[in-house]
Amino acid sequence: GIRMVFMDYKPAKGYADSKWVGWATFQKVFKDKDFIRALKSSIVFNLLDLAVGFPMPIILALILNELRFPRFKKVTQTILYLPHFLSTVIVCGMIRTLVSVDGGLVNAIVKFFGGEAMPFLGMPEYFRTIYTVSEVWQSVGWDSIVFIAAMAAIDQELYEAAMVDGAGVLKRMWHITIPGIMPVITIMLILKVGNILNLGYEKVLLLYSPQVYSTADVISTYVYREGVVNQNYSFATAVNLFTSVISLILVLGTNKITKKLGQEGIW
Repeated sequence: GIRMVFMDYKPAKGYADSKWVGWATFQKVFKDKDFIRALKSSIVFNLLDLAVGFPMPIILALILNELRFPRFKKVTQTILYLPHFLSTVIVCGMIRTLVSVDGGLVNAIVKFFGGEAMPFLGMPEYFRTIYTVSEVWQSVGWDSIVFIAAMAAIDQELYEAAMVDGAGVLKRMWHITIPGIMPVITIMLILKVGNILNLGYEKVLLLYSPQVYSTADVISTYVYREGVVNQNYSFATAVNLFTSVISLILVLGTNKITKKLGQEGIW
């Protein structure tokens, strides 16, 4: 299928009869302003997710690890896991209802404090914030499972010794828990960096509109429009191949840097 990148591929002609164009498709990709916009937007979205979405499950796992009431801990974990099992369509419907100009909770709060109702999903400056907050809410509980499991493997005698020495909760977290789960944090970070150009298109596709393309359009939605809607198969495949190569380079680079810093890599 990668051959499609180097052809002016037409389904009716197939691989045998489609015209061979070499690197011309890539030249079109890098000259396309919409691609550059989608590339920048994808990077910004994922950097926001890396800055906010990556540490939140770790913080949540640290908090849950310190809870000393088993029943309350289980109930809390169950409630936090539930958003992960909601379909993207339901989550997007909830978001649209919350930020709706007509009766939405967010606009009701804005009005209460003397502001005017705003179409948040139609305003480019708010789209990334809405997406990031909803993504963290939906995934933070489920993503924390990996770190909670890693904490369970830490020798409990270390905590007991620290308590005897007078170490408080924060010191035990900093000197025992975090170093104990650092290998897992490292691996998850490498995988996260490797996906810095990849963003699930479902939520963006269900929430965005042409009014917010300047900040909401990402590579996955761009590929969808070019490949599925416009049937420009060679062009869409070239964009996907480009992102795959960059993701591979990022994974290899991050893994190498991590090992140089003395941490365990993926391999």
